Amino acid sequence: MTYPQARYTGESGEVNAVLRPAGTEADLTAPSGTRTHYLATHASTGGEFGLYRVDMAPRAPGPTSHFHRSISESFFVLSGEVALYNGERWVTGREGDFLYVPVGGLHGFRNDSDDAASLLLLFAPGAPREAYFERVAEMARRGGQEFADFLVEHDTFFVDEDGGPNRA
Repeated sequence: MTYPQARYTGESGEVNAVLRPAGTEADLTAPSGTRTHYLATHASTGGEFGLYRVDMAPRAPGPTSHFHRSISESFFVLSGEVALYNGERWVTGREGDFLYVPVGGLHGFRNDSDDAASLLLLFAPGAPREAYFERVAEMARRGGQEFADFLVEHDTFFVDEDGGPNRA
């Protein structure tokens, strides 16, 4: 087995770990009540990965079927039930369930239940997703070419569940 090329070449290690306490407030709260916690961002991992905890309110919407050209996305359900689109159909993810979506894979998620749900989102390699999370609702309201350009800038390509282009 071959490991990636060494990126740290020192002899004694470094003190550089970062702890984010469990009680840290969410970085973003959407109009739906969904709260997003920026656990490890593109900036903090040097682009290795991005890890986010998403606490979804009951009946909270999420992105419809879409894909990314440059990043994979993984979902790990921490609590509750989350509707996950696996490229073929919507399935129910429950506590402990994991969905990996390779680059180009169709996917989506939402909370269809009357209870809150929580999940981890992992993007690899890391991409600056924070600006996407913070502005997508506003940009969707604006619509038009500005929204289309925003989606391309953030490597998000919506399609309907039959594979045709879709802007929502």
